[in-house]
Amino acid sequence: MKIVFQHPSKLTDELVHSLVHQLPGELRRVSATCFKLENTLFDPKSSIQLKNTAQAAGIDIALLERDYNWQQFKLLAMDMDSTVINIECIDEIADLCGKKTEVAAITEAAMRGEITDFNESLRRRLAILADTDADVLQRVLDERLQLNPGAERLVKRAHAHGLETLLVSGGFSFFTDAIKQRLNLTHARSNELEIINGKITGRVTNTIVNADVKAATVQAYCEALNTPCSSAICMGDGANDLAMMSISGLSVAYHAKPRVQEKAMISFNHMGLDGLIEILN
Repeated sequence: MKIVFQHPSKLTDELVHSLVHQLPGELRRVSATCFKLENTLFDPKSSIQLKNTAQAAGIDIALLERDYNWQQFKLLAMDMDSTVINIECIDEIADLCGKKTEVAAITEAAMRGEITDFNESLRRRLAILADTDADVLQRVLDERLQLNPGAERLVKRAHAHGLETLLVSGGFSFFTDAIKQRLNLTHARSNELEIINGKITGRVTNTIVNADVKAATVQAYCEALNTPCSSAICMGDGANDLAMMSISGLSVAYHAKPRVQEKAMISFNHMGLDGLIEILN
């Protein structure tokens, strides 16, 4: 068993020793921001206490029952909104046309898993945005959308190790296409907004990319690579990501809702996306 400790700025010897002084194993510093405790043991009770103490100190910890490395994986699949990027695009579209409160409330409930029918939640939000000028999409891209910390570094490292990358999103192709190009991703799948005469109609033209479709997409790309789904890493933050995470070989919750963190093998609440690199090195 192994525990990986990471902090986004600096991890002091004193702080880490205070966390692990009662645990067996060999502690070694990997970098200024990372320690690893190897050949250790942890039980559910001590794990919860350790996680809570680390969380309060701004430290992400990964309790690993086995080693993971890049060679075990062929595909890195990532959600887009609030995972690879800093926003929920549909909420920002709504904000620019004065309808964010109503739309964001539905988004939040869907991400927490309180609305279990993602298709219906998307249709409800899109209906609110019907007849909006489509140029609002470019404004969101230019004015609001940023990559989350570590996105570029993680993708470059994944590609360097021969993994294909997949952006799979319940959001919109206008944004996934832009992010795919910006990060030089291998694949992307999302929803195609219907736009007629320069207006968002409130509909999409494809089968909605919900949780089941996300999982099926990951499975299809793994099959194309002639590899099992256990060769996929899946990263996400909301309930719509749980299905694809459940079939993956390594599931990663990124600044995620509590339900997602409970299900994920690894959770990052402080590190950027590139926190995954030290897990796999």
